[in-house]
Amino acid sequence: MSPISSPTMFARNPLLFLFLFLFPSLSLISKATHDEESTRRTMEDFSGYPTAAHPSVLSLSPSSLSVDEAGLLRQIDELAAFSDTPAPSVTRILYSEKDVLARSYIKSLMKEAGLSVREDHVGNIFGRWNGSDSGVGAVATGSHIDAIPYSGKYDGVVGVLGALEAIRILKRIGFQPRKSLEVIMFTSEEPTRFGISCLGSRLLAGIHPLANALNKAVDSQNIPFFDAARGAGYDVRQEDLPNVFLTKTSYSSFVELHIEQGPILEEEGVSIGIVTAIAAPASIKVDFEGNGGHAGAVLMPARNDAGLAAAELALAVEKHVLESGSIDTVGTVGILEVHPGAINSIPSKSHLEIDTRDIDMERRNIVIEKIQQSAIRIAKERGVELSQFEIVNQDPPALCDGSIISAMKAASQHLNLSHRLMISRAYHDSLFMARVSPMGMIFIPCYKGYSHKPEEYASIEDIANGVKVLALTLAKLSLD
Repeated sequence: MSPISSPTMFARNPLLFLFLFLFPSLSLISKATHDEESTRRTMEDFSGYPTAAHPSVLSLSPSSLSVDEAGLLRQIDELAAFSDTPAPSVTRILYSEKDVLARSYIKSLMKEAGLSVREDHVGNIFGRWNGSDSGVGAVATGSHIDAIPYSGKYDGVVGVLGALEAIRILKRIGFQPRKSLEVIMFTSEEPTRFGISCLGSRLLAGIHPLANALNKAVDSQNIPFFDAARGAGYDVRQEDLPNVFLTKTSYSSFVELHIEQGPILEEEGVSIGIVTAIAAPASIKVDFEGNGGHAGAVLMPARNDAGLAAAELALAVEKHVLESGSIDTVGTVGILEVHPGAINSIPSKSHLEIDTRDIDMERRNIVIEKIQQSAIRIAKERGVELSQFEIVNQDPPALCDGSIISAMKAASQHLNLSHRLMISRAYHDSLFMARVSPMGMIFIPCYKGYSHKPEEYASIEDIANGVKVLALTLAKLSLD
């Protein structure tokens, strides 16, 4: 057995294990010279880190890009305790008291990990590990910690706490980044409070219409966005929002670790999902107005029922989605409300909110056009007014970067973890970070694909696998 493949040698030096993953061709140097000291010097030249000055690094075994599983589980549970509903559910709404406490918790973990911490005007939180080359864009990772009412404790959270553990792993083995590494906790990925999904990452991506819309945004209690932000400690005004926007040079790449939120990985027994594309959503608001009237006194031929118009459009959404012929096209009527909402009153008004998404933007937009045509036809046939058909957002899909996909595949193979390429039908902050830098996503299995409910679960073994793949991917991207 050559010195380069000796388990004893790796046991003494896990940084060498990482180095050979990052630079496999350089193993020929050691094979030719059989000189561990030469390898160590070569490694130091490439990593910029004097391994001999850190004997604790040499005592770790390579199997161990080791994850502190107990510590990570404890952090997941501690973060879940910041909730407005009892366990096992988690409810953590943007700028609420529990959200503010959770933010403080994340900042404390970032500081404990030795990261420099900053926040922007809307509460995106950044923890940076400075690299040796400050002149290039950082490698970023992260996710969100806000949670819709009565959801679970893993959605988004795995991508934030897992990113911090990936950084701690790299620090434990003595890795020194060339490009800085940065963990981001995004503000309000969920649309719960102001009806705007991925609010923080949209602003980071410089989406100007959102910045303008926030001036009018109010929550269900009629609290304006800026008042809510100031109540949480963010003294932000309309004119401050452009300062949140990132430039194209801010990051060289972005990688997000996330539970799959679907059943494929678990059903197939695959450890790691490597995302190739993220389906993009479009949101539509529709209002019908009819005459209403008494449920008994108005005869059926004389009715202009806004509720039935809404029901017919909901079925039309399903029809048009299925007509696309692709399993990747989906549509959902998530909100359907009627007014006045009494059993003995014909609905005089109805309101629908429709979500349709696809990885093919043209195919999705054809569905939207068909939905609008159906809404116009239904209004005419039922004698009601189509008082609103508003496309609230129509985001483009995003492709994951080929070099990041290659790094994630290499990391999975190096760790002997099964993996498969897949698309993300749910969208994430990564969809908008793709407008800032090359982007990639790592999925891990979750129980029955459950998400957005208390039964959401990912095993610590699967989380640890994802963290290790993330750590190696970040290291590779940092040195590229």
